[in-house]
Amino acid sequence: MNKQSCKSHTLRRWELALLLGVALAALLGAWLDKSQSDLAHQVIRLHVLANSDSEADQALKLQVRDRVLEVAESYFQPGATREETEAILRDHLDDLAAAGAETVGAAGYDYPVTASLEENYWFPTKEYEDFALPAGEYTALRVVIGEGDGRNWWCVVFPPLCLGSVSEPAAQTALQAGLSQDQVSLITGEDEGYVVKFRAMELWEDFQHWLSEE
Repeated sequence: MNKQSCKSHTLRRWELALLLGVALAALLGAWLDKSQSDLAHQVIRLHVLANSDSEADQALKLQVRDRVLEVAESYFQPGATREETEAILRDHLDDLAAAGAETVGAAGYDYPVTASLEENYWFPTKEYEDFALPAGEYTALRVVIGEGDGRNWWCVVFPPLCLGSVSEPAAQTALQAGLSQDQVSLITGEDEGYVVKFRAMELWEDFQHWLSEE
């Protein structure tokens, strides 16, 4: 085999390896997108934004969080589906904002508080005490205090994994809310390697965002 043929053969192998890598990445990306999308359709996130990063405003954020969760919980019906829970939240957004504003006023501040449900709101990978959620777009109950320029607090309204009265393990609560066993295994870590999968999801999301900006 002459040098030219050897060089051409090597190039073809390199091209084949590159094409194979691209194909595998596309397949992995499609799987990650579907896994996150399927999970997102079962979940409503909670996003509370503080007025600022001052110590007082951050402490106030946690008070508002606790009050909003308490009031939201009073509206929920046992056994309600994700769609039913979303409808309940939409019907009581003004009440949730008022409860937050009342907490702010009782603490001696006059910051306004707004509550909204937003579709396709992007969250990074987030780990909690006994479960985690991958990066991606979710429906979010967003509570904004004042300027909303401070560090935020994320959790989950549905399944009710962050409500104070919920005593069951996260896996049991999620199953009762309608998540599949595979989804529960994924978010609770029973599925080995879930942290790696979540990181891969986040990297894929970042790559897609990068492509869209080009």
